[in-house]
Amino acid sequence: MTSSDERQPTRRRRLFWLAAFVVVLFAVYSGGWFYLANRVRSEADKTVAALNANGVEAGCANLQVGGYPFSFAVSCDTLAYEDDAKNIAASAGSFKAVAPIIQPWSPVANLRGPLRTSIPGMVPLWIDWDDLRANVNLSWPLPHRVTLRAEGLSGQTDPADETDPVQLFSAGKAAGQLQPNGPDLDYLGSFIDLEIDPEAIGGRVLPAFDATGDATLKNGVALIGTHVQSLRGQALDIRNLDLSSGTARVTVSGPLSVDADGFIDADLMIRIKDPKAVAAILGAAIPERKSEIAQGFAALSLLGNEPSMPLQVSKGRASLGFIPLGKIKPVD
Repeated sequence: MTSSDERQPTRRRRLFWLAAFVVVLFAVYSGGWFYLANRVRSEADKTVAALNANGVEAGCANLQVGGYPFSFAVSCDTLAYEDDAKNIAASAGSFKAVAPIIQPWSPVANLRGPLRTSIPGMVPLWIDWDDLRANVNLSWPLPHRVTLRAEGLSGQTDPADETDPVQLFSAGKAAGQLQPNGPDLDYLGSFIDLEIDPEAIGGRVLPAFDATGDATLKNGVALIGTHVQSLRGQALDIRNLDLSSGTARVTVSGPLSVDADGFIDADLMIRIKDPKAVAAILGAAIPERKSEIAQGFAALSLLGNEPSMPLQVSKGRASLGFIPLGKIKPVD
């Protein structure tokens, strides 16, 4: 027998054991996948049952778990939440979250609109979008990061509750990111081509503008689980809030808080680009102060095209440097 003849059975045995190993590995993997899929279904059912036992009606209609073999995909035809005791309700369209097997802690979720909400003290809302995507970096006890991106975002009062629904806002694109930072909650966000309808702000007129924000909500992590229904007693540290429309730009930074009576207190620094353009926008938005705003910004223009000045708010009374802006009503 030649050496080549002796090597043939050895190769066959190796191929056999390799194939057997692959089959066993695939069988173990498949068993694990379907086990986890059943756990996802059972945990979802338990969560819904626990909510319903506490007087809440929550639902994920037609819950499906798929994606085998390379991912986990959880989907529902509709999402709904209703708490009669607190008079809170929300519903949305289909939901789908997909996590690849190689990155199970980083699912990507898509939600179809509209989102309909009913909250005490607010008119029922109808918020819709062309595309809404969420990226989540899961960790315990809270996600490490949650990022939302939307295109074609718009909001109005719910047509089911209004004979003539009021348009509230629209934005070409919007993005937001939430991330725990110790006991606080960091926020990064932006809007592109944001328009606020005059009907939503008492007939006042604002141009379309872009906005970016970077802020920290104090004690924000604890507030997540307490179902806060009021802004009173809350505090915010604004690292950067930038609003721009055409050549006009306003950048804000500093602390802001709401006291127990709902009055806003703030010690902010305002940087203004093109004061005359900003004055024109403010004059249209606050027509009752148009004359004072025009005079104040005319003097401000003497400091250059990009001056800085403090914005002080004390018990709701606001002033931009030496320019009085009026009184802000207490918030709820």
